[in-house]
Amino acid sequence: MSDPLSNHAINLGFFDLCIASALVLVAALISYRMRLGLERQLRIAALRTVVQLLLIGFVLKKIFMMENIWAILVLSVIMVVMAGRAAVARPKRTVAGMNWLAMGALSLVGFVTTFSVTAIIIGVDPWYKAQYAIPLLGMILGNSLNGLSLCIDSMLESLSAGWREVEMELSLGASRWEAAQRPLAEAVRRGMMPTINSMMVVGIVSLPGMMTGQILEGANPVSAVKYQIVVMFMIAASTAMGSLLIAFLMYKRLFNARHQLNHQLIHSTKR
Repeated sequence: MSDPLSNHAINLGFFDLCIASALVLVAALISYRMRLGLERQLRIAALRTVVQLLLIGFVLKKIFMMENIWAILVLSVIMVVMAGRAAVARPKRTVAGMNWLAMGALSLVGFVTTFSVTAIIIGVDPWYKAQYAIPLLGMILGNSLNGLSLCIDSMLESLSAGWREVEMELSLGASRWEAAQRPLAEAVRRGMMPTINSMMVVGIVSLPGMMTGQILEGANPVSAVKYQIVVMFMIAASTAMGSLLIAFLMYKRLFNARHQLNHQLIHSTKR
């Protein structure tokens, strides 16, 4: 007897996407009526959404068919570079080399988490199979970069505004770790909070995109939920590791071996 929950997905055509684009017009109409001035940004965002997603769709189709580790590696590197650039573009302050610090943190977190999920939890063979590794890496990077951005912003803002207090602690005999512990811990906490808040309401207030997509594709909701639980825990771990790692790298960059704070390395980003 067939499972009534395992229905075939309804394929969308070009005309269906054109109809869906009318939904963006609702946002544009609100912007126009309230004089928000966001009509141009909405047009650009909608166009980029279509072009970027269709492009990555064709690229992923080719890579899935090839199953070539070098093609997977090249795409992964591109994803890490773009995620690193996005992570450091949002904070109001930065330090020299922040791009490299963010990319390094995201590379390590992305590899460790993706390997853990595909090789150990799901049991994919090989563990870098593109169908699993690339989408999971994308979710890890997309969520981790938000945590990194918040962490960077919090720690640099705290050290930039309160450098006198930090230097006073250092002058009174505190080690560089003792002086940096409070802003570092607060930065990591701030980076993790959005993920924790999402976990609190998942399944009650929100239905995550991955689970919804699987259900729309005809998957059994219970099976989709199991995968979503893995994804939520994966995101929590990657965000925590990424926030901690970037905070520690900033600590090493800003505090030297003589237990001094080089606050002059912090500068505002151009907006």
